[in-house]
Amino acid sequence: MSQTVSCPSCKTPVEWIESNAWRPFCSRRCKDADFIAWAEEKHVVSGDSENADFLDTPPD
Repeated sequence: MSQTVSCPSCKTPVEWIESNAWRPFCSRRCKDADFIAWAEEKHVVSGDSENADFLDTPPD
């Protein structure tokens, strides 16, 4: 028995089965759209940025 989930991009029902190479997405198009959104910082993980100054610190 397979589980059905919603595609994170378009909300289409998707079977969670090994033969679905794009799971949890319904297609490569939705997977790529999600990746592009992360790359363009449209999606972010919220939380404290305790190491935010790490990239601004000059090397020793």
